[in-house]
Amino acid sequence: MMSQRSLLVAVMFGLAAGLAAQNASAVLYKWTDENGRTVYGDQPPAGAKPERVNASIGPADPNAIRDLANKDADIKKRQQQRTDEAAKIEKEQSDAKRKLDQCVQARGRIRTLKSDVAVYRYNEKGEKSLYQPADREKAINENQKIVRDLDCPPPPA
Repeated sequence: MMSQRSLLVAVMFGLAAGLAAQNASAVLYKWTDENGRTVYGDQPPAGAKPERVNASIGPADPNAIRDLANKDADIKKRQQQRTDEAAKIEKEQSDAKRKLDQCVQARGRIRTLKSDVAVYRYNEKGEKSLYQPADREKAINENQKIVRDLDCPPPPA
């Protein structure tokens, strides 16, 4: 029962679509009625002198597809440029943050090494050993070189 009903609906829909398509390609006429008014319709009355009106769409632009493809390529190119620019900015920001972190760490090591507290390090065997004065100076100089090489900004006041 249900399949017959859906078949009937499908047939009715097909007929309606066919009639709509037929009307879409109908010819349009223009004529003047007995009162002198211009009238448009698909069937002119008998005795009238109808003029066929071309209601079709004008010829397509032969370059339209090429223009559309060029516009699409331009859009994709601009999107790629924006993506590349965003990635570049993100990398620059990441590099700047990493550099600032390295500067802060190097300055912190210098401050610690210059203080009067005992500073230890771990040797190759994993044993804890105290920094000797010569080792402290060497480590201070190494960290100062890191600060110079990174061109660190002056520390905040």
